[in-house]
Amino acid sequence: MFVRRFQSADLKGVYEIEKLSFSDPYSMEILLRIYELGLGFLVAEENNQVVGYIIFSLTNECDGHLVSIAVDKNYRGLKIGSALLRAVISIYLNIGINKIVLEVRTHNIRAIKFYESFGFIIDRKEFKYYENGDDAYIMYLKFPA
Repeated sequence: MFVRRFQSADLKGVYEIEKLSFSDPYSMEILLRIYELGLGFLVAEENNQVVGYIIFSLTNECDGHLVSIAVDKNYRGLKIGSALLRAVISIYLNIGINKIVLEVRTHNIRAIKFYESFGFIIDRKEFKYYENGDDAYIMYLKFPA
């Protein structure tokens, strides 16, 4: 497995993972638009197949924002999500980002524990954050100065 930049040919594979991972998935058009806008977009590839992805951005000169991360259900538990997140953390550190922020559904205990294993901390709860009315935790990881 290796992590590389997203290419437009990856769109279908990313979309399939997106659909199976989220109750309100991004459309193929939105995923393509994210790529075209130049947001950070990496994929994990195994045997010429996209098995995970991560989308990230800058919210300002000092903060990064983790937009989305997902791994194909058949490849979960193989540290693919960890490899993707480590790649983004490395990118952020190399460009001098001080903090990464993300949102996660409050009932997604597996994801919360995953982020906490990297040192993310719950900052606050946002009620009815998602379109379907789900609440979110806002989490962050602050890098030492």
